[in-house]
Amino acid sequence: MNKCKKIITAALAATMLLSLGACGSKAATSSADVSASPSAGASAASEKIDMTNVKTVTDGKLIMSTNAKFPPYEMVADNGSFEGIDVEIAQKIADKLGLELVVDDMGFDAALQAAQQGKSDMVMAGVTVSDERKAVMDFSDSYANGVQVVIVKNGSAIKTIDDLKGKMIGTQKGTTGYIYCSDTEKNDGFGEDHVTAYDDGASAIQALVNGQVDAVVIDNAPAKEYVKANAGLTILSTEYKNEDYAIGVKKGNTALLTAVNAALKELIADGTVKSIVDKYIATK
Repeated sequence: MNKCKKIITAALAATMLLSLGACGSKAATSSADVSASPSAGASAASEKIDMTNVKTVTDGKLIMSTNAKFPPYEMVADNGSFEGIDVEIAQKIADKLGLELVVDDMGFDAALQAAQQGKSDMVMAGVTVSDERKAVMDFSDSYANGVQVVIVKNGSAIKTIDDLKGKMIGTQKGTTGYIYCSDTEKNDGFGEDHVTAYDDGASAIQALVNGQVDAVVIDNAPAKEYVKANAGLTILSTEYKNEDYAIGVKKGNTALLTAVNAALKELIADGTVKSIVDKYIATK
């Protein structure tokens, strides 16, 4: 999920020691400010963005729920702070809105639910817009593109997407990878009996290494990092799905969504978003 700082090996090892709560559980989450204080320029909102009717969970703060095990979009740095594409874009949005960014790290499902229930102001975790998600939350304009790919062991008999039929596939809970693979109504779905959902991508990869699943379906950018950190794995040349990432907010929170979109539009127009993406993902 490429220029991600080489912390993934340590992150994977740490992940194996952690046990995240299942969807909807009350497992503890960790919260931390991205910085001790807002970045320069964050003291006043952009003159172009009307903040009059914008209400946030905590006055003066913009709380972003995420799952910080999705490099290079969000991850934990060596010093315990959060970094990645989503984190940096969120910080720039907060600056433009004159708010202090706070990152709330939890499971992916929980991050989505936090935004849906208004416990966080927004969710950024490589979130793909889907009809199911649009029914329960509102989304910003797209800011990045994600590709679902398939990871297998070197020498695997799985060479194409069609070869996944009848195999056991590992995914991360609540992701579109899980939704696509478990769906039997579509021709490219394989059914729930052939999909095992894990709390995070690292756990799915470990299951592949251990021979518990035959393949893992996950976003291309983190897939590259996991393959780099685990000898003997490879990514199929054919992509599984192509999708767009956006920011999710509580359904009906029009004022905040309008402000976020206004900030995002400026950041895309001036090249800030592209420069952040390019910083973490090498382009050819």
